[in-house]
Amino acid sequence: VVVVFPQQKINLDFYIDIHAHSTMMNGFMYGNIFEDEERFQRQAVFPKLLCQNAEDFSYSSTSFNRDAVKAGTGRRFLGGLLNDTSYCYTLEVSFYSYVLAGTAAAVPYTEEAYMKLGRNVARTFLDYYRLNSLVEGPLAPTPRTW
Repeated sequence: VVVVFPQQKINLDFYIDIHAHSTMMNGFMYGNIFEDEERFQRQAVFPKLLCQNAEDFSYSSTSFNRDAVKAGTGRRFLGGLLNDTSYCYTLEVSFYSYVLAGTAAAVPYTEEAYMKLGRNVARTFLDYYRLNSLVEGPLAPTPRTW
């Protein structure tokens, strides 16, 4: 349990709530929408990078919104509480399958496929911090998607 005092701003880079989705395929994200265009554009960077790293992640299914029904979710609540450099997302991943780009065939998710997506999320954090010069240089060469 985290106790947050209203007058206190918390410095947190990312908050990602992870859910399984019962009707949509692939992995995708929900993010917040902001009046500040620059902040809104910065928030799109992580999902775009994840789309480059994970063949089962769909940026086109990613949505940024202020849906009133979701007002009490961690993403929406913390998005209004944390500072302007914090990014809050919900990562949704299909219960069932994903479709590879350029095909129509559904590939069932397996435990290994979920683990692979998790590794690609971690890889995306590394890419994000490299992009922002917070981590130096490449590590040992690795395949584009793990």
